[in-house]
Order: sequence, then structure tokens, then C-alpha cells
Amino acid sequence: MEDIRIVLASGSPRRIEMMRQNGIEPEIIKPDVDETVSSALSPRQTVMYLALKKALWVERQVLSGKDTWLIAADTVVCCDRIMGKPRDEAEAWDMLRRLRNRWHHVITGVAMIRQGTVQRKVFAETTKVYFRDYSDRQIADYIASGEVWDKAGAYAIQGGFHGQVDHIEGDYDNVVGFPWKRIVKEWKELSQGTIDLTSR
Repeated sequence: MEDIRIVLASGSPRRIEMMRQNGIEPEIIKPDVDETVSSALSPRQTVMYLALKKALWVERQVLSGKDTWLIAADTVVCCDRIMGKPRDEAEAWDMLRRLRNRWHHVITGVAMIRQGTVQRKVFAETTKVYFRDYSDRQIADYIASGEVWDKAGAYAIQGGFHGQVDHIEGDYDNVVGFPWKRIVKEWKELSQGTIDLTSR
């Protein structure tokens, strides 16, 4: 394992923390890509496209004599339309009002690449989340906390808005933005059993 280099193509504190919690200290390279996507793509296609685009960008930046593996991810919230990260307070308000007292889907695309080889895999994981019927005052307080920024759908399930979650169907970690169980499974298959992230 000492000769394997794992690069996380993300600056997300949540993804970095999750890898560290599972005993992996990745090298962090934040991709610099245009995230504009064709409206013809479905939400699943959108997150897979962006995850792969990020991974390929980082692959071009990395020079290493080691066996280098890259992982990138992209997450959106879907409720009538795709919701990325809010650009301003008005958009955060619109997102949180649209999400209350109903189901929405959180979709994360993940791309994994072994640098310089044809070994690569892209997939998407979906989790359904149902929010309670929270008030406008609760929305205002949450926006004032500052946690809405840099979050798809303007919320963090592991943060101050967790109390508004009535129930979920699917992987909780996927809502955080990194479906760890699926990543472990897919990475083991991609590496043909040579990399087992659960044993690190």
C-alpha cells in the first residue's frame, strides 16, 4: 500500500474528513473546471459528467512515479429541478422553501481513475430525503448561520439542518456528498481486489 498514491480531486471538507475517518490520508488537488452542463443531461448524467471532468483535469496535473489513483465526486439535489450550490441569499431561500414538507433526491456522481491506464469507473448514487414542514423563521435562522453556502440544495444533513429531516431512503453518506460504501465496493472491483479501502 505504501507505493499507492490516492488523490482526492476535491476541496470539500466533508469528503476529506470522510476519507480520513476511514484511515486514508489523500493528497488533495482541487480541480479548476467549468461546471456548466447541457440542460439536455439528466441529473444522474450531470453529476457523473462533472465528476469525470474533475478527475480527468486532476489526472493531467499529477506527475508521479507511484501507482496513482484519483477519485472525484459531484453532488446535486433534485426537487422539480437540479439544485446546486446557492449563489446568493435569495436562491438559498428559494431552495429551502421548495424542499420543505416533501421528498427530494440527492444524487452524487463519483469518478475513479488509475492514472495512465484504461482502468476507470463512473457511477451515481441516489438517496431520497423527506423534510419536515419547517417555518420561514427556521429558514431565516439557518441562512443566518452561514451553513447554506457551498452546499448543494443549501443544506448540510450533518449540520444544523439535520433536525428538519423526517426520514431518508438510501445511503446517509451519499447525502453528505460521498457514498462511502458504494465507493469501497466499486474501487475494489476496479482495482481487481488489489485495493481494499476497508483494510487501510
